[in-house]
Amino acid sequence: MPRMTNTPEADADAQGPAAIRVEGLCKAFGRTPVLRSLSLEVRWGEVLSVSGPNGAGKTTLIRVLAGLTRPDAGSIEVDGLPLSRMGSMARRLIGAVTHEPLLYDGLTVRENLRFTGRMFSLDRLDARVEAAADRLGVRPRLGDRVETLSHGLRKRVSIARALLHEPSILLMDEPETGLDRHALSLLESVVSGVAGSGGAVVMTTHNPAPTVGSERRMHLPAGGAAASPARGEASEEDVGAKP
Repeated sequence: MPRMTNTPEADADAQGPAAIRVEGLCKAFGRTPVLRSLSLEVRWGEVLSVSGPNGAGKTTLIRVLAGLTRPDAGSIEVDGLPLSRMGSMARRLIGAVTHEPLLYDGLTVRENLRFTGRMFSLDRLDARVEAAADRLGVRPRLGDRVETLSHGLRKRVSIARALLHEPSILLMDEPETGLDRHALSLLESVVSGVAGSGGAVVMTTHNPAPTVGSERRMHLPAGGAAASPARGEASEEDVGAKP
């Protein structure tokens, strides 16, 4: 997994910079606030699960962390560097599974994965495609058009696409939705594999109970209110919202 070389200043902290550090994040659509003064920190090797009802800002949070949506205020650092200044470096470091699958319906699974691989100029592309597909149990469907797949299989292909370039940070928006028991076990393996190799995972869920592979939890209430952490292993310093 790609990691950036930390500067001497970033290494001043004995533990090094966090994988993700968010301070005072705000986002509104028109006059409707979605995220208000949200602050959180995810260390390398950690899995953070973010729960909340529809409209609480979970999807927006994932899109902002992935650099797909610009926040109105606040700061986001990835491995100690501002996300807004990282450009292509952030795309190589982060793998994102958004609410939309980001797949081309008219292309086969293989063609979709190869397209993503070419965007990253990946070497050994065919081997990477087969390995990612095998990891999510969709290798037998590589020749099928995406439009013929069920919702659950599309979700699996979307996760395989996000893993293709072996990111150090995996961001997933409700990845459990539409997955059967077997697929959930594959997802758990993916999450534990990323975190166990020193990466970091942030995923959203509508389920307030402990989710797949989660070590720490936080809750986003409805209505764009500031986040309040669910007391798992999270601490007030690590996850919360500042006024």
